[in-house]
Amino acid sequence: MDLFIVAGEASGDAQGAKLVEELLKQRPGIRIAAVAGPRMRACKIDAPFQMEDLQVMGFIDVFMAFPKLLKQFKTIRAKILELHPKAVLFIDYPGFNLRLQKSLRKRGYGGKLIQFVCPSVWAWGKKRIPEMAKNLDLLLTLFPFEAKCFADTKLPTRFVGHPLASSIAAFVPDPLFRKKWGIGEKEKILGIFPGSRKKEIERNLPLQIETAKSLAALHPEDPDFCIAVSCANPALEPEIRRLIGKTLLIPPKDSYDLMHSSHFAIATSGTVTLELALHGIPTIVTYAIKPLDLFLAQKIFRINLPFYCIVNILLSKRVFPELFGPHFNRGQLLFWAEKIGKDSKAREECKKECFEIRKLLETKNSKKEAAEALLSMLAF
Repeated sequence: MDLFIVAGEASGDAQGAKLVEELLKQRPGIRIAAVAGPRMRACKIDAPFQMEDLQVMGFIDVFMAFPKLLKQFKTIRAKILELHPKAVLFIDYPGFNLRLQKSLRKRGYGGKLIQFVCPSVWAWGKKRIPEMAKNLDLLLTLFPFEAKCFADTKLPTRFVGHPLASSIAAFVPDPLFRKKWGIGEKEKILGIFPGSRKKEIERNLPLQIETAKSLAALHPEDPDFCIAVSCANPALEPEIRRLIGKTLLIPPKDSYDLMHSSHFAIATSGTVTLELALHGIPTIVTYAIKPLDLFLAQKIFRINLPFYCIVNILLSKRVFPELFGPHFNRGQLLFWAEKIGKDSKAREECKKECFEIRKLLETKNSKKEAAEALLSMLAF
């Protein structure tokens, strides 16, 4: 085995699939196995483990799922040690992956360990920096500012660019998208992106859809208004249908067309917010968090940042309004929906700043850079 990949969530699976395609293109004979989601499983690799078995969110949910996660952890570790690949690539998912890196080293794994997507050590968890420097052979970063965190260590870091920047820059919209879904050419689309995990959808979507419908009811004089909900995870379609009723539901394959066509969006915090920014779509970011999780984050783990959405962090200013925890309520969501949906000046300013993010991240071909870095580590 040449390479074993560990991805723990949908965004990692998407990045992994693009990287695997590039690796197979450059080295058709490369042998890859993975903890994989549906996108990587569609590639020509071995997938002994399903990514979906690792998906949990929030401090409390992780605690409740700990026995299951521990069992998965040990099984995956045993498989890697059995296969003894030349290298193991860990994509994001730091709570699990950093522990797995340390555990593999303790058990004598002598191959290369590579982290793709830097944990948010610039925000919290700075104690992870020396541990990562000790266990890793290479860190591939998505954002240019991340390498500075490791300047005082011997860990090689390489800014490869964000894979979303190049893929969205190359995206060609479907001219028949609106017609296919019965959306009028003049209709303003409010795109709702509730997330890909069951719990985040349950916690965010009800208020997102309720507010969207309230916005439509407040402006009966504007009939050219359409609400469309993105379904990022096909397995959760019945759950989303239950929550949205007859509202238009768009499948994953048309997600970028929905983004591109939206007048503005409401999105649960995650990678999707960066995707929307790269499409130039003004967006309200939401994240429903349990009071206990909020207490743990702020008081115990000391996560107190001026911004939490990566779009805002990149420019050190509020590009997208963020509604987290107690700030995620109907009044605030409706206020911001009115503002970015109706205020042309606010919309244009937001679009201008989205363009700045695009310029910042489009400097590199991420999958090609990451593939070349990996292949050099594998001594191909």
